[in-house]
Amino acid sequence: MDLFALDNAVAAVASLVSYVFALVLVRTSKWHGRFTLDVLSGIQKRHTTATARVGGAAIFAGLIGAWALSPEASQSLLAPVLVAALPAFVFGLAEDLTKRVPVKPRLLATMASGALAYVLTGARVLDTTGVAWIDGALAWLPFSVLFTVFAAAGVANAVNIIDGFNGLASGTTVISLIALGLIAQACGDLEVAGLCFVACAATAGFFLVNFPFGKLFLGDGGAYLLGFFLAWMAVMLSYRNPMISPWAPLLACAYPVIETLFTIARRLWARKHPGKPDSDHLHSLVDVAIASRFRHTLSPALRNAIVSPFCWLIAALPALLSVRFAMRPGALVIGAVMSCAVYLGFYWYVATTAKTRRRFAPKMTALTDTVRDRGSVPAR
Repeated sequence: MDLFALDNAVAAVASLVSYVFALVLVRTSKWHGRFTLDVLSGIQKRHTTATARVGGAAIFAGLIGAWALSPEASQSLLAPVLVAALPAFVFGLAEDLTKRVPVKPRLLATMASGALAYVLTGARVLDTTGVAWIDGALAWLPFSVLFTVFAAAGVANAVNIIDGFNGLASGTTVISLIALGLIAQACGDLEVAGLCFVACAATAGFFLVNFPFGKLFLGDGGAYLLGFFLAWMAVMLSYRNPMISPWAPLLACAYPVIETLFTIARRLWARKHPGKPDSDHLHSLVDVAIASRFRHTLSPALRNAIVSPFCWLIAALPALLSVRFAMRPGALVIGAVMSCAVYLGFYWYVATTAKTRRRFAPKMTALTDTVRDRGSVPAR
């Protein structure tokens, strides 16, 4: 069996294991549902049916299946990442099952995963950004390691933040991993490229159950797992290939990162706690400004799914730029600025539209109810 065929076989196994595991979780929810089903009430809840939120277990199973079938070189690269991901995944899964794990321990768990990944792989963000003062700081090993740990934790939590609609977090992660895989492939790092594509395959197995009908949710465990895996592939790509500017993997992951940084800034500007949930995320506003127009023509599950493709487009732009300009730091910085501008422009549009729709929604609901009530009165 040649390498190409083996890679395809590994990806197929990862996808199949993830898909079957996800289906089993859905079919057996009547037995584990008292632990795994998500609540229906909450400021960020958009689903109408109690759904298991342990889809991350299916993705992890797919990755384990891929590891078992991979050649030794790939196993030695994948195993440390899976081991390092355990703190973030386990603490996230504990929150999915108990609903009682506070934010701070979960944040510390993602940081622990980043620290463990450094110990096991030695990979870190290098001083090759092209910005003198940043490179000067990264040249000092302790700062480089701390920055890498915080960056990995940040991306893991960023993916969790955007996990609000069917297919949104998993689809966005696949877009970013494909970009990282193409960059790795272009510079000859077939091992990292293979890991990125295998992770895409494992995520795709879950995605087929999650999108569009939302039969299974990613959950905190799954979001942290995907976010950490994505972050560490970005770190390993730039570490193993110094000719790749660190701006390239950052741009590949830009959408969840921009969403998180903007959310923190937005809440601080409004004098709110940066960790307090709200309904003003980009995806929440897309739901009100765009998806709500299809309220009466689609089922709730499909209306939920409409949101994700709009956000995938926001994720795809910086990902495409990262692949196109992977070895040109100047162009990547311009691409990052442009991606931020596109995000802010789209956010302004949906925020303005959502504000208008929220203002008139009660009046329209009252009018609809009046018309319905009058129509139900028998004619005299």
